[in-house]
Amino acid sequence: MSKIDDNGDHESEEPEPTGPSRIVVPFAKNGKFPSNAISNAKYNPITFIPIILYEQFKFFINLYFLIVALSQIVPSLRIGYLSSYILPLAFVLFVTMSKEALDDIARRRRDAEANKEGYEVVGKVDFVRSRDLKVGDLVLIKKDQRVPADMILLKSSETNGETFIRTDQLDGETDWKLRIACPLTQSLPNETLSSVQITATAPSKSIHSFLGRISLDSANLPLSIDNTLWANTVLASGHAIGCVIYTGKETRQAMNTSKARAKVGLLELEINSLSKILCICVFLLSLLLVGLSGFRGQWYISIFRFLVLFSSIIPVSLRVNLDLGKSVYAYLIEHDKAIPETIVRTSTIPEDLGRIEYLLTDKTGTLTQNDMELKKIHVGTVSYAGEAMDEVAAYVSGSAQSTRSRRDIGVRVRDLVFALAVCHNVTPVYEDGESSYQAASPDEIAIVKWTESVGLMLAKRDRTSIVLSYAASKAEQSLEILQIFPFSSETKRMGIVVRDLERDEIWFFLKGADSIMARIVQKNDWLEEETGNMAREGLRTLVIGRKKLTTEAYNIFLEKYTAASLVLKDRDSAMLRVVAEYLEKDLELLGLTGVEDKLQENVKPSLELLRNAGIKIWMLTGDKVETARCVAVSAKLVPRGQYIHTIAGMTRNEIAYDQLEYLRSKGDCCLLIDGESLALFLDVYKKEFIEVAVTLPAVIACRCSPTQKAEIAKLIKTWTKKRVCCIGDGGNDVSMIQAADVGVGIVGKEGRQASLAADFSILQFCYLTKLLVWHGRNSYKQSAKLAQFIIHRGLIISIAQAVYSISSSFEPLALYQGLLLVGYATIYTMMPVFSMVLDRDVDEDLAEMYPELYKELTEGRSLSYLTFFIWVLISVYQGSIIQGIAQILVGFDMSVFKMMVSVSFTALFLNELLMVAMEIITWNKIMFATEIVTVGAYIASIPFLGDYFDLHYIITGPYFWKTAVATAASLVPIFLVKVITRRVRPPTYAKVRQR
Repeated sequence: MSKIDDNGDHESEEPEPTGPSRIVVPFAKNGKFPSNAISNAKYNPITFIPIILYEQFKFFINLYFLIVALSQIVPSLRIGYLSSYILPLAFVLFVTMSKEALDDIARRRRDAEANKEGYEVVGKVDFVRSRDLKVGDLVLIKKDQRVPADMILLKSSETNGETFIRTDQLDGETDWKLRIACPLTQSLPNETLSSVQITATAPSKSIHSFLGRISLDSANLPLSIDNTLWANTVLASGHAIGCVIYTGKETRQAMNTSKARAKVGLLELEINSLSKILCICVFLLSLLLVGLSGFRGQWYISIFRFLVLFSSIIPVSLRVNLDLGKSVYAYLIEHDKAIPETIVRTSTIPEDLGRIEYLLTDKTGTLTQNDMELKKIHVGTVSYAGEAMDEVAAYVSGSAQSTRSRRDIGVRVRDLVFALAVCHNVTPVYEDGESSYQAASPDEIAIVKWTESVGLMLAKRDRTSIVLSYAASKAEQSLEILQIFPFSSETKRMGIVVRDLERDEIWFFLKGADSIMARIVQKNDWLEEETGNMAREGLRTLVIGRKKLTTEAYNIFLEKYTAASLVLKDRDSAMLRVVAEYLEKDLELLGLTGVEDKLQENVKPSLELLRNAGIKIWMLTGDKVETARCVAVSAKLVPRGQYIHTIAGMTRNEIAYDQLEYLRSKGDCCLLIDGESLALFLDVYKKEFIEVAVTLPAVIACRCSPTQKAEIAKLIKTWTKKRVCCIGDGGNDVSMIQAADVGVGIVGKEGRQASLAADFSILQFCYLTKLLVWHGRNSYKQSAKLAQFIIHRGLIISIAQAVYSISSSFEPLALYQGLLLVGYATIYTMMPVFSMVLDRDVDEDLAEMYPELYKELTEGRSLSYLTFFIWVLISVYQGSIIQGIAQILVGFDMSVFKMMVSVSFTALFLNELLMVAMEIITWNKIMFATEIVTVGAYIASIPFLGDYFDLHYIITGPYFWKTAVATAASLVPIFLVKVITRRVRPPTYAKVRQR
């Protein structure tokens, strides 16, 4: 490790076995640590243009148009005006670069505000800007002030060294976190704090762990996560002094800020494939025309000139229109009053909301409210629930009838209630005369509220003591906290060692999951049966045990535990081993609690609607098998009466194979599987398992780890090639959400981690149905229609060009040039075509009443090779008819060229407007306005088109009737085919609208 001296140099020392560490000396002037300036900017002045150009030209369409535009610099390849090919591409790049520049400027402004924030530094007169803070600075943080860098808490304004921080901007959790100043420094004067030395491990991404040591003279104390103030947290109480240990990119906040995986929608991939087909068609058409001319002269130059002429077949404006469409969909989602506070965090995939075939959902906080209430307790021979809780309160108050058997039960009940009132991490908070509880878990708050309801209240709590208040006698009982062993997803238990000051007794209390506690508590004949019973009632169970410790036994434990806490390598594991060896053996089983988590509002109809929409739903939870089964049935994830095949506790490969064979033969059953069995399947029969599981109507995986959740999402995506949506509300759901094609996060009781990591953030599970069935369906259908219409718009003008080239003895001569080409894709057609994103084939009520409408989207019929080739045929017909009739009625030699162009281009323009009108199903004011404004813009621009039109000819009668004939000939047959087809084979939406 390295030691930082007062000159900022590094002195060599014997390396620690843990790898790189650092010793922080306050006021060390070391310039070798990263700057503390925050920078979330994506670009700088040098990299802006190169990165933008790379991001744009990695798309096939833009690259194709770049090559076409560059080819016009070569005189022999130039056709018409250079602006005809440069301006459309420049417009696309300008829109993209403007959007990126504005976004980056906004990011830089936010960074500047944070970097300029001033802080008081001990020993300095002036405020120091956040960006100028250095490792070793002693910084004074005040209430509601942001912590500017990763720090060790040295002093707090509270005499006991405690302070609270809010971490919602770091980990998304909304509860306050207790932090404790080191006892060595809490009582030191500010000016002498520079005498301490802090040993810290190398920077790490883990926001929930920290290992270090603090030294003062000959004294050494361990430092843990409880002594830290991470950057971007906020001090919630009092004021504090911290020593900066990590700055800039080495802070936990920066190391956990990764660039989100760029998601590309399925529709965009499909359009990219179609664009490549169009490119091949352009090349083949060019080759065909040159071939028909006999490959005369410099035929290879003619091929390239034809490629340029037909370049509009691949529309450069396609991606811009689709991106603008996505912005419209995002706006409509976020401003939908029926799903308030919904946030679109990834605006590139709204169409995928209409293609979901698999939904993976968490249970707690997603299907349920995560609003816990203790419903039942069991003390071995008797259980209490409902009105019987009054009897529990009587036992606690001592007013229960006194028979011998009841005295025995009363003692057990009081012991259980006392243990529940002590064994937790809940802190009572008093503000403005009102009290509330702060804790990381709603379960713990529910239990402490229940103990208060039966007469034993948590009156006061700090890091060293607990004060309980008995409601009946108004008496208080004080306990000294000796050790706390916090709950974690790995240990699945929480323990505390306390000293009863009145009786001078030391007790160890432990609560946790039955799967863990069963081997820690003394043998009994009721725990397994009763946990199963409570689980079948849909209750989450906790087992509570205790152990009385002698002073000698505790001192032996404390010595071993303290030694383990000073180790820098595998400290947590070493400490857990000591606890297991000296405390977690032969605990007295006090009882069992059952906590209810109610279903979210409207979960049942939402799940039923999604199931009817053809979406297969998987519930992934950490709860027990029985609890998962109960919730699945009550939430109607599994229809009542449907067979649920359960696989639990499976450890042998041959049994796994037999289970797979059974599932293959029982394809209509639902699968309920625990984490252990799932792990075996994924290890031994991964391919076979996922092949069978994806065909089942529903799957419930319980005792599921976060890693398993993410792996299942990836497996379904890889195996089925279908769109997978994952939804959850907690930090343990983040990996699953990020692994999905579409991740949806619910703002939960425990924080916003899932919401911040997701593509879409909602408040309730029931909002998902509207997000998918209404907004998702509309986004996909309208984007599919928009994409195909824009392709049609490019194809039809290219077909007209091909007809003219054939008539001109296969010469690559331009039919439309300059402003006509640019205007055709912009002011003459863009607004009406883009207005189709607002079209609706059914209203919202019908979409939810007939979820089968969503089901047909998953088959991709709105945009397929079939629909694509239908549009190609329409384009070939209309382009040929319009240009052919114009040439027949007007002629096509150079003497009447402008007259012919006047007729054919006007007919082309009218054809596109009327085709838009034929495609729109539900008109609105914006659609009418775009049609009228566009016609007005075209008429107003005609006087400026003298280079292309014969302005004298267009005010004569022949111009009007010839244009009308060409337009009618191109539209009437298409219109008749549409009418007949809808009568003979009406689309599903039309059948629904007629009911």
